[in-house]
Amino acid sequence: MSYLIINGGRKLQGEITNQTAKNSAIALMCATIMIKGKTILNDIPRIEEVNRIIEILTSIGVKVENLGKNKYSFDATKVNVKNINREAVEMTRASLFLFGALAARVKSFRLPNSGGCHLGERTILSHIYALQKLGINIKVTEKYYEVQNPTKLQAGKIVMYESGDTATENAIMAAVIAPGQTVIKMASANYMVQDLCYFLVASGAKIEGIGTTTLTITGVTKLSPVKEYSIIPDPIVAMTYISIAIVTKSHLTIKDCPLEFLELELSKLEVMGQKFKIKNERLSKSKNFTLVDIEIIPSELIALPNKIEGRPFPGLNIDNLPLFVPILTQARGRTMVHDWAYENRAFYLLDLNKLGCKITLLDPHRVWVDGPTELKAHEIICPPALRPAVNILIAMLGAKGQSILRNTYPIDRGYENLYEVLNRVGADIRINVK
Repeated sequence: MSYLIINGGRKLQGEITNQTAKNSAIALMCATIMIKGKTILNDIPRIEEVNRIIEILTSIGVKVENLGKNKYSFDATKVNVKNINREAVEMTRASLFLFGALAARVKSFRLPNSGGCHLGERTILSHIYALQKLGINIKVTEKYYEVQNPTKLQAGKIVMYESGDTATENAIMAAVIAPGQTVIKMASANYMVQDLCYFLVASGAKIEGIGTTTLTITGVTKLSPVKEYSIIPDPIVAMTYISIAIVTKSHLTIKDCPLEFLELELSKLEVMGQKFKIKNERLSKSKNFTLVDIEIIPSELIALPNKIEGRPFPGLNIDNLPLFVPILTQARGRTMVHDWAYENRAFYLLDLNKLGCKITLLDPHRVWVDGPTELKAHEIICPPALRPAVNILIAMLGAKGQSILRNTYPIDRGYENLYEVLNRVGADIRINVK
């Protein structure tokens, strides 16, 4: 297995172009199952999570073609779930998208239990309750989800049990082909949900209220192939680069940042004393989102005056919350971080203490972060979760000396060419193959 050797404590300089969004890409790729004919998606990130989705799609009969330059075509004219790639399903929670994507195409099927980040108990009750309103029945067994779809989907009124991104997307995918009008309340309005809605509208779906927590969907008889659709840049990856710039006290510009999904994060940083410039406002390739370039300027930081926590959009992104922790270790004072959404993620923050951080666990969801601290090199095995794993890399980049980071698959699930990109702006990261 490969591992990373990181010579930290180096100041970075230059520009980094943000990658496109993992969570949008996997949702849109799964949504192509609903469309008979060839659909083309642009700017799909080259990451392990995408590889798992391609393995799943091809195993059920979707014709996937790599057109080069991060462009892929998908043709789901024929679908057969009997030979689904169980190993790929068990490695990604994104396989749950098949609930909604297959709702109008397959009468019944068994989906192996999904995998993904190990963040404690992650039930699918919000999926089950939402899809029940459309006539879909999901039974959870020890090894499988048993799915029974009606002969004809029914429209309904859905109040989301939780405002989860994936559950909302599943409800949307099923509703757009359910005859009649479906109203989804307490829906997630996060970036990947909006991107999915815009993609489905491009294929002929009728969705009102995109970007709000109430969606009104009028079902259509079929969806049409989309000639080309470009995926939104990733606000979580953008925040990762922002965190790296701040922790390494570097002058970096991160290009192609989706501003609407980073404004609160930037507001928090501004309160902490972080200096930055927002430049070059423009529309994304899909014309649906506002992009900017963010210049990070080395600054002296103070702790936030109150706790920081994640919330459904337009709150601070739940996946950006842990990326604040390395930043807080460099701020003067104490901050409480409240990660209420996951059962185990706060525990992984304690790994940062091995790198000289001062993090105190208060309970399964809350930690104190004291700063500023001098980061120190160390050898660590990545935890089995994406953002906690990249947090360790961020701290290692800020720590003087040589660190070793093992089992980096959790990072590679969500970041495209991360180590090469960072090396181009002055980092020293070497991949060692054992």
